[in-house]
Amino acid sequence: MNSAIEHLVSLTALRDREQLDLSLAQALGSLMQARCAGVYRVVLDKEALPHWLNCGVSRPGTLLAADPGWIDPHDLPEIDAVPLRQEALELQSVLQVPTQPPQVDGWITLLPLMGDSHQPGVIEIETAEPLTPTEIRQVETLLKVFDNFQRLLDSSQRDALTGLLNRQTFDTTFMAASLPRTVGISEEHEDRRRQVGDTWWLGVIDIDHFKSVNDRFGHLIGDEVLVLVARIMRQTFRHYDRLFRFGGEEFVVMLRCNEKDGAIAAFERMRHNMAHYAFPQVGQVTISIGMTQVLGSDTPSAAFARADDAVYEAKRQGRNRVLNHEALVAAGAVEEAKHEGDVELF
Repeated sequence: MNSAIEHLVSLTALRDREQLDLSLAQALGSLMQARCAGVYRVVLDKEALPHWLNCGVSRPGTLLAADPGWIDPHDLPEIDAVPLRQEALELQSVLQVPTQPPQVDGWITLLPLMGDSHQPGVIEIETAEPLTPTEIRQVETLLKVFDNFQRLLDSSQRDALTGLLNRQTFDTTFMAASLPRTVGISEEHEDRRRQVGDTWWLGVIDIDHFKSVNDRFGHLIGDEVLVLVARIMRQTFRHYDRLFRFGGEEFVVMLRCNEKDGAIAAFERMRHNMAHYAFPQVGQVTISIGMTQVLGSDTPSAAFARADDAVYEAKRQGRNRVLNHEALVAAGAVEEAKHEGDVELF
């Protein structure tokens, strides 16, 4: 019991979602004296097909391992490639089965993890002997606390209407996003990291003429538009891109991409998907996007200000377009942003 309480204290001290999953895997492995304890979540590829993302695996005597955040979902197992996980998730029940060759003789226990409605998951624990009913109840209790804490984090870190990250989390996410994740990275994954690159781009998305939507159709329909915009963002961008709602009709994307052309193409896809979506009652809704490369010396407000300047220029040029701040400066369309006087506390 003391060990379980210590693990709960460690878990609830964390605020980073990736570290939280890693810590959960470590706690379950230690409590159950498991050969292996893993946290696996469902992520979608560009075709909206589900795959299993390894968010944390703990094995005795080895470092915690996890799929890196920049991995392509197409490189991950499809959801039906691991039928036991899929069954536990769909039935929302505990499964306990013996291992199959070539695995060492033992037992696998699977439990659903539903604290994150946007990224459901499964706990998988491998032990030499089947877990007893008492041990399973201990795991279920730990998962209930974990789910409750996850929901508490969501209430403070996510926008209540859209489920995207909120304005209050932007500064810390901005500073942490470009830090390399070094836990259990294989040589193959390191190759993938180099392909994706360490360059980040910040895009500010503003819905065109959103005030007229509220005026003509009412705020309930306006809220529905905002929810649908968030859904289109999730379908357009990758699982490791950071998506925010800043309030009103303004959204922010932190996009990881090595090349400028690739970043522009991603934001153009978002603009295209919006313009070609039939919003109920409203019809067509367009967006203006301003983007900028995140520099190593940037503060969150400086990068945001540059992208925001590009949004204003996109509005001035007629809306429904993507503009790059650096290109605008080179063309003399906007002045180089200067925000030396900004003071930020983190």
